[in-house]
Amino acid sequence: MNIASAFPTEQTKTVKSAKEWVSTLAKFREPNPARSNFELLVTAVPFLALWAAAWVSLSVSYWLTLALSVPIAMFLLRLFTIQHDCGHGSLFKNRTASDWVGRVLGVVTLTPYDVWRRTHAIHHSSHGNLEKRGIGDIVTLTVAEYQALSPLWKLQYRAYRNPFFLFGFVPAYLFFIQQRFPVGLTKTPKYWVSAMLTNLALLVVLGTIYYFGGWAPILLIFVPSTLIAATAGMWLFYVQHQFEETTWDHDENWDLHDAALYGSSHYILPSWLNWFSANIAIHHVHHLYSRIPFYRLPEVLRENAELGEINRMTIRESFASVRMHLWDEDGKRLLSFRQARALTA
Repeated sequence: MNIASAFPTEQTKTVKSAKEWVSTLAKFREPNPARSNFELLVTAVPFLALWAAAWVSLSVSYWLTLALSVPIAMFLLRLFTIQHDCGHGSLFKNRTASDWVGRVLGVVTLTPYDVWRRTHAIHHSSHGNLEKRGIGDIVTLTVAEYQALSPLWKLQYRAYRNPFFLFGFVPAYLFFIQQRFPVGLTKTPKYWVSAMLTNLALLVVLGTIYYFGGWAPILLIFVPSTLIAATAGMWLFYVQHQFEETTWDHDENWDLHDAALYGSSHYILPSWLNWFSANIAIHHVHHLYSRIPFYRLPEVLRENAELGEINRMTIRESFASVRMHLWDEDGKRLLSFRQARALTA
């Protein structure tokens, strides 16, 4: 894999340290209100238009309806990523405007905005820290931790990390069930309010759809498009941090900026996929400076070519990441179960 080392040598490290890059990136943080509104408009309008077309197609062919759920899912994925920018306060200068746009989009994406914003902030502030795992990330054990498990718990972890489970079951569970509650934040009333109001708004929307169209638009448009978008989003989130030379370290050696830059991938996608995912594949830059609007991330790489070479991962290379499950604290890399077994034999 053509990925710069997570613990770079003199030959592979950037001229600037990760912390120094923050100062360079600061000039890209200002959003353009007209551009932000435009990006929101060219995503929301086609999404609604495709929904209407799919509804009409129910009287023509259910197969056509299901086919239309694919582009609907692509626009839904983009709406989620725009909501993601709202959570970081990077879409609009006005924080209140960002939050309310995010809350409205949260109903469409089945994501209680205030709950997600908090858990995602925890993810950004603790990614790669072995002492702060558990919220907003994919459970990752070290080799030593896995070896210390009982056979039953080893089997459970292997089942959890199985790609058929992660990308087959987890997206549906996450968006249809887990996000109906403020998981991890249940002691704070604010997050219960966020989750319950989102659920109520979602019930109103689905109830309206059912009133006018019955179960068909729910089962043939809403459910499949949500599942496709959720699965695509799950895959993107996975490959953004689960690759061989990512970073994990104990608290005393962990550094926020190094973990952001070297623990996040630069996923090389075709331009059209970058558009539908709102450039979230430029994840190492996003993690290092999350206040940069998504539409300015390509500008960052154009003006700072050195950043474009860090943690590059092609689509073909990314498939290997599904075999990486355990962090090797000595070798500073993510290993497959087979590699870990050979290491400890």
